[in-house]
Amino acid sequence: MVFCGTAAMAVNETTGAVAHEGVAITWGLIVMVMIYAFGEQSGAHFNPAVTLSFALAKRFNWKNVPPYILTQALGAIAASVAVKALIPASELIGATVPSIPHVSAFWLEMLLSFFLMITILHISTGSKEIGPIAGLAVGSVILLEAMFAGPLTNASMNPIRSLAPALVGNHWEPMWLYFTAPFIGMALAVVAFRFFVPLKNGS
Repeated sequence: MVFCGTAAMAVNETTGAVAHEGVAITWGLIVMVMIYAFGEQSGAHFNPAVTLSFALAKRFNWKNVPPYILTQALGAIAASVAVKALIPASELIGATVPSIPHVSAFWLEMLLSFFLMITILHISTGSKEIGPIAGLAVGSVILLEAMFAGPLTNASMNPIRSLAPALVGNHWEPMWLYFTAPFIGMALAVVAFRFFVPLKNGS
């Protein structure tokens, strides 16, 4: 996921051929495809904020959170190394660099993450994003949010997706907001979901 999305950004940075709309579509499509490909096996967790939020919602075993996040981090870093190797002319390699004040970017990323997690909670089965509409729904939300928020914050919604290109390309500012806003927004989504959606089977 990180490879395709950040590669699209790197290609657009160096050639201008993809355009903002193409980058947004790439992010939405790769998430959709990955959910259909891996939803049954792993639940298609590519985001540590999503994994942690599933655990908070009591849909995911806490003991599995560390290995999932470690795997997500290693995969994302490997993807950024590959993008840097294949597109060396790119300076950002898909890094998340906001074009608006950092505080505003924090609030926007938090809202984006909230809406993404609310969608995931409604269409997932347990901790797995599976079913005929799961990939389409989640991919569409990411495409939509990337379409309008991409020019402002790069619509990360994923701490690891921001960490990997920052680590490989050495673009760290303002990483604090990308490490905090997704976790906060998705945790709030869990709270809202538990409050407004009736619990089933006593869970």
